[in-house]
Amino acid sequence: MAGSINRATLLGNVGADPEIRRTQDGRPIANLRLATSETWRDRSTGERQERTQWHRVVCFNEGLCKVIEQYVKKGDKVYIEGAIETRKWQDQSGQDRYSTEIVMRPFNSTLVLLGGKGRGGGGGGDDDDDAPPRERSGGSRTRSRRDDLDDEIPF
Repeated sequence: MAGSINRATLLGNVGADPEIRRTQDGRPIANLRLATSETWRDRSTGERQERTQWHRVVCFNEGLCKVIEQYVKKGDKVYIEGAIETRKWQDQSGQDRYSTEIVMRPFNSTLVLLGGKGRGGGGGGDDDDDAPPRERSGGSRTRSRRDDLDDEIPF
């Protein structure tokens, strides 16, 4: 049994076009801003309320960085899995600052493209060879729900 788990799962909208940087040896690093929102009705007024949280996402997975660079744009809906990490750094005045990010490493990270403005939502159905991959995962292949549904049911 594992001693602990550090896993973040987010489903939200990309707030700006991703920023792709490269290390000195040419490996890509993708930075995203992801918005997650919750809505509810205020009990006293009956008005609809909304709260949006912004998340910083950093991707070190080279394959996922290529997908992000080619296919992810502002407004797209994406599902990601990664680890929560907090970095400590110093600003120009020498004050300690902290940044909490969702980090997608080469293993144990997932990106699923769910569509964007005017592109329709996820699912398959089109025969476009240039269509982006719907799901990419670091490490081993993950089974989709569709794979699970193809099993024969004995009754």
